[in-house]
Amino acid sequence: MRILIVEDEPRIAADVKRGLEHAGYVADVVGDGEAAWFQAEVETYDAMVLDLGLPRLDGLSVLRRLRAAEIVLPVLILTARDGWRERVEGIDAGADDYLQKPFRMEELLARLRAILRRSAGHASPVLRAGAVELDTRTRAVSVAGRPMNLTALEYRLLAFLLHRQGQVVAPGDLLDHLYDTGSDREANALEALLTRLRRKLGAPVIETRRGHGYLVPKDGLDVGDADA
Repeated sequence: MRILIVEDEPRIAADVKRGLEHAGYVADVVGDGEAAWFQAEVETYDAMVLDLGLPRLDGLSVLRRLRAAEIVLPVLILTARDGWRERVEGIDAGADDYLQKPFRMEELLARLRAILRRSAGHASPVLRAGAVELDTRTRAVSVAGRPMNLTALEYRLLAFLLHRQGQVVAPGDLLDHLYDTGSDREANALEALLTRLRRKLGAPVIETRRGHGYLVPKDGLDVGDADA
């Protein structure tokens, strides 16, 4: 899962980026509202962590632009302001949640997990497909109750597909969500990653739709359409 952090305080931005990456996310950072608007237009993200007090373009204006452009992106607002009016303005402008500074990283991560679940239509923090279970709180993955040891990249790939269970995801979209802005994104590397993940899981969870992309079905694997 790929997150855009919009924060003009370098220390806070670095702390949030480090916390997100430690929790298994890919994170890009920008320091002003204009850069945030540009980045959200040209890149693909699963969520945005947005400070309100930004230079060049304030956070509420960024949020209003996103919603006016119908960019569907869960947004968690960060702010040092403690007035209720700012919270109401943020929610009315289209924010999904609100966190006041100073905050603990554990709470930010919990709120981020919640808005990601809601945006994907999941009620539980544990994502399931057949015998596979992924706990988004602990990043624990198991198959039929047996714990699995996945690399960070394998975990991100599985988590992304499980969040979009029932949807066919194109290879280009997968690459966009697995890697940050500065990383090389190659289709061959994605195929190798999928092969390793399938081998570790040992269960027919990830289906290939030839010419379209990859799918974790909601009701089990349709073997007739799959290419494992």
